[in-house]
This record gives sequence, C-alpha cells and structure tokens, in this order.
Amino acid sequence: MRLFAAVLPPGSVLTELSAAVARLKALPAADRLRWTGHEGWHFTLAFYGEVAEDLLPELAERLARAARRHAPYELRIMDGGRFDDRVVWMGAEGELEVMRKLADSAEAAGRRAGVTRDPHRTHRPYHPHLTIARNRIERLHLAPFADALDGFESSPWTVRELALMRSHPPAPGVRGSQPHYEKLASWPLGH
Repeated sequence: MRLFAAVLPPGSVLTELSAAVARLKALPAADRLRWTGHEGWHFTLAFYGEVAEDLLPELAERLARAARRHAPYELRIMDGGRFDDRVVWMGAEGELEVMRKLADSAEAAGRRAGVTRDPHRTHRPYHPHLTIARNRIERLHLAPFADALDGFESSPWTVRELALMRSHPPAPGVRGSQPHYEKLASWPLGH
C-alpha cells in the first residue's frame, strides 16, 4: 500500500480554495496543467511509499502516539507558490513550528515502524504545501499561476487530527485520471 501521513483541511476551507483555483483555470495555458481536485487536497506530513500490510498495525500505533504528543494548532491556507515549473502549490500560515514538529514525529513513526523511505529521496526541511496543479510540459512557465495566488487567505481552522492516507494510482491509460486518496485512520491530537 502506498501510504502517507497528512493534515486534511475542513470542507469549508476547501470550498474557499476551490473558488481561487477556478480563477486560475481561466488563465492562458491552464488546460495544459494537471489539476488536483479538492478531494486530493491535503498537507502531507510524511510520505512512506509502499508499505507492507503487516507493518500497518505498528505504523498505526506509532502514529497514534505521535498524535497524542502534539496539541491541536491553528492553520490557514495562504498565498501560493511553485516548485520550479513543475508544481503549483498553496502555502500555510499559522502555528507552522507545531506543524513541523508533527511532521517530524510522523516521519519518525514510520522509521520506527520499519517503513523504509525511498532511497532516491533526499531528506529536506519540511515545507508545508498543498499541491493544486502539476506540469508535465517542458516549456510551460508556472510563475503566472503562482503570482495569481498572492493575497489568497482561507479562513483559519484548528487542526485536530493526524490522518493516515492511502494513495491509489490513477487509472492506467485514462487521460486526465487522478490518484485517489483514502483515509485509512485518524487520531486526535493531544489525546
């Protein structure tokens, strides 16, 4: 199973973000991007990759412990950016240091449960972001999309849970098919 730990924004915040993304889709060349639907919007805390089913109970127990050690915190989606000309994302504002510590705990939970990281991935400092579009075309500049997100600010919410998510790959051979995400479990923060 392809798994990751995440923070899921509430439906009301996703509705606000949907309106901003709809405006982006009116920009020139927007049809050349692969847009992530609101059902796929999340803040990844730790990516585990392919996890054997027999490791799931240990991973779940360690994530439950990690959630208990962290209090709920305030967050909002704010502004946007891009990773080169590959990804357009939304940023986060609020108690980001608390979120970074939760991400570190989720990462450690995976290591301690025996979940191996992709050996080709290098460890980078945690940068909370929510992916809204991906570019698969070499000469498409994403700066106008990121710039159009300047000034966006969602309503704040209190993050109250840590979720374990499963990623189902897109349907092979179906143009525009997107991955599907399934919440396997969640644990309240601070309990």
